[in-house]
Amino acid sequence: MLRPSYQSFRLLLYLEWLLLATAVFMEVMLPFQLSWQLLLRVLMIAAFGLMGLRLPTQKLGVKLFYTALEFGLILLAATQAGLSTRSVFLLCLVLVMRSCLVFRRKGQLVVLSLAFLCYGTLLLSKPIIPEKFKVAVWDWRLSSVLLFSLTLVFALLLINALLAERQSREQLEIVHQELEMTHEQLRQYALRIEDQATLQERNRIAREIHDGLGHTLAAQTIQMNNALLFWQSNDDKALTFVKQAKQLGAEALLEIRRSVSVLRSNPLHGQSLESVIEKLLKDFQHTTGIELSSKIYLPLSLSTEVNTTVYRIVQESLTNIYKHSQAKAVSVQLQQQTGMLHLSIEDNGKGFNPTQNTTGFGLQGMRERALALGGQFHLNSQPAKGCRICVSFPLSNLLI
Repeated sequence: MLRPSYQSFRLLLYLEWLLLATAVFMEVMLPFQLSWQLLLRVLMIAAFGLMGLRLPTQKLGVKLFYTALEFGLILLAATQAGLSTRSVFLLCLVLVMRSCLVFRRKGQLVVLSLAFLCYGTLLLSKPIIPEKFKVAVWDWRLSSVLLFSLTLVFALLLINALLAERQSREQLEIVHQELEMTHEQLRQYALRIEDQATLQERNRIAREIHDGLGHTLAAQTIQMNNALLFWQSNDDKALTFVKQAKQLGAEALLEIRRSVSVLRSNPLHGQSLESVIEKLLKDFQHTTGIELSSKIYLPLSLSTEVNTTVYRIVQESLTNIYKHSQAKAVSVQLQQQTGMLHLSIEDNGKGFNPTQNTTGFGLQGMRERALALGGQFHLNSQPAKGCRICVSFPLSNLLI
């Protein structure tokens, strides 16, 4: 495995080269004495440096062989080529730095201990000449061993800190990539849901136009044809057909207005939910002639999404009542109490069997709107006993 490309590790590599260059400089210049042993020491330091360009990271056996080869190269250079203890100090320091990239914590401590023993043995085993400087030399040697041990510990802590920094950065990059992938998946999912919702809404509008507006215009065409047939032979009957066609035209225009109102993205237009629903109920009563009673109590402000959802449910319910129920009276209640928002819409129409209503896209849409906000949707209806829709939402997630 090649050396890591992070900025911190490039700096470590530069530091390693600097230490090796210092070792070469001390071997050549302190003191300068051209010989085959000098050339051999320089070549051994260069070989040691080249080994750092590629570190083993997989098999434990390869790691142990690599580290043993490093130790063997240092000991061979020190015992056979006359490598100075100063250079041994630097090479052992580089070896410990590399071990941080190869082994885990226990392996690093073992390498550190072996490096300490290697340097200490080589330093303390050298003879002292002359004998009169024995005390001073031992003092210097012990001080060097202590300094070397502290340097190794510092290097070990520093490299492990850099490793932790690299791992944290890698984890952050992985998390960032996962978040980007999740964001893209959510975006694609949202697009699919949007397309599906758009298709369902188009199908619903097409069905509404076919069942409502189409039927009304077809009936109007029949009445106009009847008027044309009788306009010469029976003026009164032809006039009746024309009036009926006019009434059907007015109903078709009302149906178009309802469809346009449904297509509006924000039916409230900045108004309060109470005022918009009261206007909706008033228009419904004026248009249909159905008796209507209401009770609305909303002391707390709700979010725009909730206002739109409640409005759409009331609107769809009134539309279904007008088209299918043949009701004479409707009751609408919308109240906030005990941490809940309750909506109830009840009529005294002909009712139906909910288990047999398989084409009610409007009911399904109301149920989906309620569930999307964590609410509950209940429908109670029986033939000849009217219909009641109850929707409840938890206020904890709905307030502005």
